[in-house]
Amino acid sequence: MKTPKRLQPLVDEGLIDEVSRQLMSGKEAIVYVVRCGDEVRCAKVYKEANQRSFHQAVAYQEGRRVKNSRQARAMEKGTRYGRKMAEEVWQNAEVDALYRLAAAGVRVPTPYICFEGVLLMELVTGADGNAAPRLNDVPLEPELAREYHTALLRQVVLMLCAGVIHGDLSEYNILVDANGPVIIDLPQAIDAAGSSVAGAMLERDVSNLATFFGAVLPELLGSQYGEEIWNLYQAGVLTAESKLTGRVAAPETPADVGAVIREIALAREEEEDRVAYSGA
Repeated sequence: MKTPKRLQPLVDEGLIDEVSRQLMSGKEAIVYVVRCGDEVRCAKVYKEANQRSFHQAVAYQEGRRVKNSRQARAMEKGTRYGRKMAEEVWQNAEVDALYRLAAAGVRVPTPYICFEGVLLMELVTGADGNAAPRLNDVPLEPELAREYHTALLRQVVLMLCAGVIHGDLSEYNILVDANGPVIIDLPQAIDAAGSSVAGAMLERDVSNLATFFGAVLPELLGSQYGEEIWNLYQAGVLTAESKLTGRVAAPETPADVGAVIREIALAREEEEDRVAYSGA
């Protein structure tokens, strides 16, 4: 196919030899299958801020740092330079998260380089050698659904132990290769220790999994794995070997109604994005 304009700099630099085809187009990026020497990889081309449907809410930016105070001030003022810095922070967040999570044993694609707004990374393939399907497209019987749900809970725990929360985890950004689920799409990754809404985001990620797998395993619909995982993390006792029950004791303190309302509003926005993405 003709080389897309955004990929031409990588071709010119010798990072890509050939663009084979477009793999998918989502709410934040377009992904292409490319050839790099003897290897087939994928190139994720981030959309410009005004083209992304994903809501870059303050919740996703909280806790992220830039190199110096000048950059921080420019980002706060929304100057042209500040917008450029904000884009770099947005794109680098995924690269940083991928390296951090891979080192922690989380099943994510291997990143290679982020250049000119393009992330070059491993192409996750299925058992047939072709690009791996999204979890949403995989037929699930109860036994396989339970296996995948258990595996993904362990991935969520490993991520949190590494200080990272996905922030937008669903069946649409999980691929399935020959060995099971692989988590993708992390530009909105949240620093668990630096965000005031980290717990709510973690619980929502886990709730999304329960809702999806609950279509096959109804017992998951009433589970409380997200809250249980977050409670263990806050208590400083969460490990990769933590035994989860999906149940927590009833709280003894009044609920934070304001926080609940904010979470509902954010969830509504994300559901709108998810519906749009599923139709992409």
